[in-house]
Amino acid sequence: MRNQDCSIKYLVLVLLALCQPAIGLPEHDPVPGGIALVPVNSDTNALFDGRRVMISESEGAYVAVVGIPLSHSPGAFYLDTAEGKVQFKVKEKQYEEQRLTIQNKRKVNPYAQDMERITRERAEMDTAFNHFRPVKRPDTDFDLPTEGIVSSSFGLRRILNDQPRSPHSGLDIAASEGTRIRSPAAGIIVATGDYFFNGNTVLIDHGQGLITMYCHMSSIRVEVGQAVNKGQYIGDVGMTGRVTGAHLHWGVSLNNARVNPGLFLNQASTP
Repeated sequence: MRNQDCSIKYLVLVLLALCQPAIGLPEHDPVPGGIALVPVNSDTNALFDGRRVMISESEGAYVAVVGIPLSHSPGAFYLDTAEGKVQFKVKEKQYEEQRLTIQNKRKVNPYAQDMERITRERAEMDTAFNHFRPVKRPDTDFDLPTEGIVSSSFGLRRILNDQPRSPHSGLDIAASEGTRIRSPAAGIIVATGDYFFNGNTVLIDHGQGLITMYCHMSSIRVEVGQAVNKGQYIGDVGMTGRVTGAHLHWGVSLNNARVNPGLFLNQASTP
């Protein structure tokens, strides 16, 4: 009976992945920096690596929407649920390399006096990324937040001024300075600021551990605590912080894992 139950769950997962555009779930791509859609028996808390994960309901079935960190190794892993452990697999993925030259060398190798500010800003962003706001059904069918051309894809192994750095944890959209940025889904503004690396930045909490981030903005048009609707104007594309030109860095965090924003885009918005 247990094997039969597992087979049924796997079939449900396949059907959910195939029907993704209709039910509005993110794309199933269980790789480092990707998302695993894992069938579960209820909407009771489920944990991955000790962190609570999103559970969505669709077509009468419950699905855990699990963000997989870029640093995660491939292999078999488990969700901890009230009914026991649920296994899923993470596949291997190799991301390409990108070399960039940053004219402001201080943005690559910060001065000692910059580190206190950087540490404070990281703590502020980490507080937002770790937040889990219960909502019944978060909107995960995103619109692209601005018009432009994808200039740097997610997951690139970055080398800045010939120095290896962390993989690119978002999607860069090149656009003219002043191009409007809109929220891809409803949410609440949980942080704004002028950060050392990210420049003018906004973070939006969409519920159940789903947080989006917008960096290098020329202006911010929202305030912390403000509720925003899908498509609402939140600010403008700029070139503040560590940049090589005007663009929007758009990041998505799910259960505090930075994941590929493209997995959330509806077909009409796919660049």
